[in-house]
Amino acid sequence: MINIAIVEDEHAESDLLKSYIDTYSKKQNVEFSVKSFDNPHVFLSNYNGGYDIVFMDIEMPYMDGLTVAHRLRDADSDVTIIFVTNMAQCAVNGYEVNALDFIIKPVSYLSFELKLRRALEYRRNRGGMKIIVKVVGGFECINTSELKYVEIINHNLIFHATRGNFQSYAQLKRIEPPLLEHGFMRISRCFLVNLRYVKSVQGYDVEVGEDKIQVAHQKRTELMRALADYLGGGVV
Repeated sequence: MINIAIVEDEHAESDLLKSYIDTYSKKQNVEFSVKSFDNPHVFLSNYNGGYDIVFMDIEMPYMDGLTVAHRLRDADSDVTIIFVTNMAQCAVNGYEVNALDFIIKPVSYLSFELKLRRALEYRRNRGGMKIIVKVVGGFECINTSELKYVEIINHNLIFHATRGNFQSYAQLKRIEPPLLEHGFMRISRCFLVNLRYVKSVQGYDVEVGEDKIQVAHQKRTELMRALADYLGGGVV
């Protein structure tokens, strides 16, 4: 049984998500327990850590979704958060609360199914793939969910993660294939980026987390397409 909470002040939107969950349940033979909250204060005050996945609206009259998510994360470091919003530029800040993903309204079933399947895989894998890299003095275990991008400098790799940077002599050919299967893209000879952390693309400048890096001229169109696919319907 997968326990899901929907925090959404618009009942029509909440009902739509519930219908999509029901459809997925019937198609994939997965059992869900779903509860909806139209008031984030009520959701937080009654929270007891019993949910696996939370679909969170960002624009709500009582409290914005990012604030709710920060308070939720204080109470539960394990729950999987997916934002549902009209504003992609706000949703990309979800890395602050380690949100898994976000869905752009109006939500289509195909987009929802993709995100729900990814969330369930994430739950099974507890945060995705872990890579072990050799660093000075030993080894470091890095989860793909915390890795923003990999920088390639000569024969060195620098892993830029949410908890710090790690330099390694790991071989790119060993780590690149699995990373490409976990939402990463090679945007130049020097950078492999995690699409979940891309906040903006201005010209050839790509904002990844708090850093700005460069996308190669011939890779920019591919990057924009990859971001559109990742957003589940397009860039707004």
